[in-house]
Amino acid sequence: MEKVIIVEGRSDKQKVAAVLNEPVVIVCTNGTISDARLEELADELEGCDVYVLADADEAGEKLRRQFRRMFPEAEHLYIDRAYREVAAAPPWHLAQVLLRARFDVRIESLMRGRGE
Repeated sequence: MEKVIIVEGRSDKQKVAAVLNEPVVIVCTNGTISDARLEELADELEGCDVYVLADADEAGEKLRRQFRRMFPEAEHLYIDRAYREVAAAPPWHLAQVLLRARFDVRIESLMRGRGE
């Protein structure tokens, strides 16, 4: 089954892609998403394992609520609130979050102090 990670911004997408060590589709919502686009995604992502990795802020929570409504089976991944944004989280933290969700990550991403 194909894995899909939903993120808010392009920088989030780049940061997550750099940590992953397996093919994963990363969908960028550009911060917000219309109900029409959400319905399109529901059709496109049918049968996929969907994960939501949003910022720890109001906009991120709004996005999570939208996805909970349309994708109740989606798994929500959380970064530490201290980093606030996915793009601001260090690679080792993102790697830990993704590893806990059973993603294959680059081993070097798990090392603190690299790429920070």
